[in-house]
Amino acid sequence: MANTLNESQNRNLKFISGLAAATVISLFLAYIYIDVLALLAVSILISMIFNPVVDFLEQNKIPRVVAVLSIFVLTGLLLFSLVSILLPKLVNQLEAIANSLSDEAVNQSLAQFEQTLKTKFPFLASFDLSERISSFFNSTILGWINNLSNIVQGIFSFLAVIVIIPFMTFFILKDSKKLLHGIINFMPNKSFEVSYNVLTKIGFQLGRYVRGWILDATIVGVLSGSGLALLGINNAISIGFIAGAGHLIPYFGPVIGGLPAIIISIIQFGDLSMLPSLLLMFTIIYTFDNGFIQPNIFSKSTDMHPLMIIILILVGSETLGVLGMLLAVPVATVIKTAVKEIYFGYKNYKIISL
Repeated sequence: MANTLNESQNRNLKFISGLAAATVISLFLAYIYIDVLALLAVSILISMIFNPVVDFLEQNKIPRVVAVLSIFVLTGLLLFSLVSILLPKLVNQLEAIANSLSDEAVNQSLAQFEQTLKTKFPFLASFDLSERISSFFNSTILGWINNLSNIVQGIFSFLAVIVIIPFMTFFILKDSKKLLHGIINFMPNKSFEVSYNVLTKIGFQLGRYVRGWILDATIVGVLSGSGLALLGINNAISIGFIAGAGHLIPYFGPVIGGLPAIIISIIQFGDLSMLPSLLLMFTIIYTFDNGFIQPNIFSKSTDMHPLMIIILILVGSETLGVLGMLLAVPVATVIKTAVKEIYFGYKNYKIISL
């Protein structure tokens, strides 16, 4: 009895030691090759979006490679059509925003804004609001806008977006089953069932999260752009696009979407007259999103406390910038699902005694 107990303890100790060593080595390699892993992560996330469609076509007797090529061609045509229709409008609106943010236009709007504030709040008459606001605007807002292209270039190189990511995505989609079986074949026979359950559960959870993530951001972007257009705010399409893209970062979407709308409205009208309407509009959109859209789209795909999600986003921002903020929750979802399934699997199959 004592010998059996000692053997079980030794086996558990070896397993835990091996798992800890593998985790440390994996984290070290991930730190060294963070850029490559980021490209791989983006490719995997994109493949998760299309994988159910490819599986459906394959089940209907269409060869997998033909299904993947068809998806790529149709997606390319759709993107080309959308770009052809929306890009000219988007470029024109961005140029209009750039022109409205010129020093002369900003100074005129700030002067009018300052006069309105001093009329409504006489105690502000002694403050040089225009100078302070202008200084903040030029140093912070315009600096952020001017550096936006550099931020984007720092996250994705042109070559990576145009060539590497689609290339990797194609082969992940085409050979997903082979890749799954190849990974499982590296596992010991006694771990086969656990490994298969872990990988399939991760694929299911992550795929559901990513598809819901994209759909949710699209809905918020369309609602924001439509609402801004109804309110008569200039450049509604561009601001709606920013709001939708910003919503890809959980809990930061309202700030990323609302701030440009408020700035443009102040420049357009010269006062805060549209602020209540904008706040009401974004409150309605995000209340509807949090109360109806997200519960129905995401369900329990993440099952993490909001505070934990915010911490993960901040850590991701420090690691990979904006890309890290986007990948933080999906990566955490993978790790959480893996740990949970490994614990359940090893306990259930008695590979170790827990």
